[in-house]
Amino acid sequence: MAATRRPIALAAAVATAAVLGATFSLPALAADNSEAAPPAAAPKLELVDGTLDWGIKEKFRDYVVGPIAQGKITLADGAKQAADNGVFTFVDGKGSYDTGTHASDTAFKGGVRFEGHHGVLDVQVSDVKVTTGRETGTITADFTSKKMDGTVVSKNDAPIADLDMTKAKRGGGAGGAMVFADIPAKLTADGSDAFGGMYPVGTELDPATLSVKTPSTPPTDKPTDKPTDKPTDKPTDKPTDKPTGKPTEKPSTEPAPTASETAAPVSGPVVDGNLDWGVREKFRDYVVGPIAHGKIVTSGGASDNGDSYRFTKATGRLDADKNTLDAAFQGKVRFLGHETKGAYVLDLSLSNLKVDIEGTSGTLLADVSTKDQQTGKVSKFTGLSFADLKVPAGALAAKGGIVNLRDVPATLTTDGAKAFGGFYKKGEALDALNVAVSVDKDAQLPGGSTGGSGSTGGSGSTGGSGSTGGSTAGGSTTGGGTVGGGSTGGSVGGSGSLAATGSDVPTGALIAASGVVVAAGAGIVIAARRRRDTTA
Repeated sequence: MAATRRPIALAAAVATAAVLGATFSLPALAADNSEAAPPAAAPKLELVDGTLDWGIKEKFRDYVVGPIAQGKITLADGAKQAADNGVFTFVDGKGSYDTGTHASDTAFKGGVRFEGHHGVLDVQVSDVKVTTGRETGTITADFTSKKMDGTVVSKNDAPIADLDMTKAKRGGGAGGAMVFADIPAKLTADGSDAFGGMYPVGTELDPATLSVKTPSTPPTDKPTDKPTDKPTDKPTDKPTDKPTGKPTEKPSTEPAPTASETAAPVSGPVVDGNLDWGVREKFRDYVVGPIAHGKIVTSGGASDNGDSYRFTKATGRLDADKNTLDAAFQGKVRFLGHETKGAYVLDLSLSNLKVDIEGTSGTLLADVSTKDQQTGKVSKFTGLSFADLKVPAGALAAKGGIVNLRDVPATLTTDGAKAFGGFYKKGEALDALNVAVSVDKDAQLPGGSTGGSGSTGGSGSTGGSGSTGGSTAGGSTTGGGTVGGGSTGGSVGGSGSLAATGSDVPTGALIAASGVVVAAGAGIVIAARRRRDTTA
């Protein structure tokens, strides 16, 4: 039966190859007719029942319907949207495919409108078309965009996204459709205009999935022949040789021993150490970028390393029997942005960082100070469970008196998400941590200092929590004008409503948000490790 269906499957494959044949066998098929006279013009195939699945930009969708913009997304002319604020589907695609140039051109029905900030944000996209070639493609559309000054910009058939067809995943779909999935898309100059110039040219957009069909024609011929021949030959030879020798050589190299194999168990007080952590790259970029126009200040023993902050003079304890490490680090980093009348709307401090590790799991704790955007009140949390850590097995074994943890993954906890006003979600990735602690005062820490340079106190955090005063020690981060694409939302309390959005939210909308957002951080009750203190 399988052999009977094979001619049908082959015919279907050949017919499918004719659709968008840049990656299939059209050139080879043409070569079979090399002796015939070339046609005056390559034929064009009709394309029908096409769909375009494209979310434009996920973070932008989340922002529009989120607690900052408090907006809505409406659909028109047959467009659909997946559940949970998912991607859009533009339908009823019709177009053509040129078998000579392998170019396709398909127009779809459907429109989408983004509204937020009580009418300040208003972007409409409709009349979507997709053109593709062998390697590249373009999404064009009609758009209308309302600027912050109230003026409206409209363009028709504007190329808003460039497509990279070389990275599309090609396959088949229902009803014989030809599918190009996960096509990378980037914003064009006209696309940037659609967002008021707040997204730069080249910004990555959601990948697109294109599905097209040719008009179906019922087959007139059915295969009548069945295979009559069956294989008659059976293998008659059996292997006669058996291996007679035994391996005489042993591998000369062995796998490198793990940390636990190279170091004897060590327990004792932590006498010094450093913690290097950048918090979140996109958040740093946002604070010092063209939207927040802010600065980042380190003090109290912390320093700015460019892409991370170093917290120093660790104290605590390493217990080899329990496979645990508790280490607290001195220093504070303060993020300031959106200066208004000499004061900063965004004011977030993290200090007295502590790692609490048991086996392969751990927690990063911190004292958090945040200024509520709406009221100006400052809230402080001590020993807040900020991030979950994933530690390699055996990593707590000290070697040469040093425990050195490199690139430890960190993800936001439930309390950490609440500390950011709920705009970062639990489980979102933060920057990885590098931790080096010493249990030997004569040991050499990475970076050159000896293990005994710090104090030998207990494992508790030292110093007070981050204050609202103007910290001046340390270096302010001044670079990083690129506004990165983090999750929508922001830093602790009301100020966070702006901060963590990064380039995923247009600048104009962010500026509007600073005047209309109701701060999400006020009144949040967070389970702290030790004590909670609220001051005005």
